[in-house]
Amino acid sequence: MDTQSSPLLTDLYQLAMAQAYLDNGENKTAVFELFVRRLPARRGFLMAAGLEQALDFLENLRFSPADIEWLATSRRCNAGLLRHLERLRFTGDVHAMPEGSVFFDNEPILRITAPLIEAQLVETRLMNLIHYQVLVASKAARAVLAAAGKRLVDFGLRRAHGAEAGLMAARASYIAGFAGTATVLAEQEFGIPSFGTMAHSFVQIHDDESTAFERFARSRPNELTLLIDTYDTEAATRKVVALARKLAADGIKVGAVRIDSGNLIMLSRTVRRILDEGGCKDVRIFVSGGLDEDDVMAILHAGAPIDGFGLGTSLTTSSDVPALDCVYKLEEYDGVARRKRSVGKETWPGRKQVWRRHGADGRMKADILTVETDIQEGEPLLHPVMQGGRRLRPHPTLTEIRARAARDLAALPEPLRHLEAGTFYTITVAPALTKLASNVDQRLAAHDRPQQP
Repeated sequence: MDTQSSPLLTDLYQLAMAQAYLDNGENKTAVFELFVRRLPARRGFLMAAGLEQALDFLENLRFSPADIEWLATSRRCNAGLLRHLERLRFTGDVHAMPEGSVFFDNEPILRITAPLIEAQLVETRLMNLIHYQVLVASKAARAVLAAAGKRLVDFGLRRAHGAEAGLMAARASYIAGFAGTATVLAEQEFGIPSFGTMAHSFVQIHDDESTAFERFARSRPNELTLLIDTYDTEAATRKVVALARKLAADGIKVGAVRIDSGNLIMLSRTVRRILDEGGCKDVRIFVSGGLDEDDVMAILHAGAPIDGFGLGTSLTTSSDVPALDCVYKLEEYDGVARRKRSVGKETWPGRKQVWRRHGADGRMKADILTVETDIQEGEPLLHPVMQGGRRLRPHPTLTEIRARAARDLAALPEPLRHLEAGTFYTITVAPALTKLASNVDQRLAAHDRPQQP
């Protein structure tokens, strides 16, 4: 059974509400929007990702006979709801920001317009799919900016919180600008280039390190990278230099060496000197070992001669910001704007659009959040992607999505590109939206006013 596509991969209260909606005849058109309520202190911007998987989920939404049978025996649903779920398909419309788009707090990146029960039932899985890829893509985008063109590879599958997370992290980081991943399935599924070196265990099973290097090189001569920090990094580098001459005679080239521990700045300088003096100037230095974007920035700021970085745990767990305040809220029902007014969790009502203005230099200048029908200067960020439960066009390729991400990162204001703390981007709420919110508040206040006898 493919549990990841099951509609039962949801919260129980979604089924409970569906039951209550149906029992009370409430299934008119609803509008929900997915957005991040506030940015964490260490995130000056976020990057949209996960839309393709979200649309796949919506297009294939259905309760199988086994699902219906289980729900019947569990007594979670009455007969009327079971009949409704048996026939349920997603028939709604979807507007979304393209994957790879930079966005900010309170800006909807996904809007669902559908019959209430459909729109409600998809909430949990949509958030589950989109939140995680946004989380990782945003973390990866910071690393891409810090690396300033150096190669970055995702090494995080083994520490990811589950198999799906590891696979989606490879996709999200590739969108943000990573060169590839160590996760082989990501190459099969998405065409993402996969990269691999060797583990310390391969060296350890040999008594002689040079023998280990040579055996590995002759077995895997293409894109050859040798791990040199199992014992003594400097001594291992000298062994690589000696081996490189021997392998060259047989047409085998050492492409890179990898350092996974120690003082990477000092070691990389030593390794670079030994390689250069030994005639191996074209052998690259790749490093890994618990790195994040702050480490990458510090290493390169120090002038270390490092050509690439493997990021693992910090990437797939987004260790400094392990979750975002991502929400999915009702904004309209039966043609009437709705608004949540909980303290600290207020929402803007109605169907919304985000307009982005750029300066003369091409950099992002300001965003305007407004109602969907209020045309503003700039570029609208939300676009129709699904109508009547079916996609309007083929999803962009990962190459196209990466290009959009690269354009948006290049268009960030300089303080955001430099990952400076405490940097804010201008987001203006248009008068049309504040007026709508006021009208909703007045309507609710009138309804709450005690009736005169």
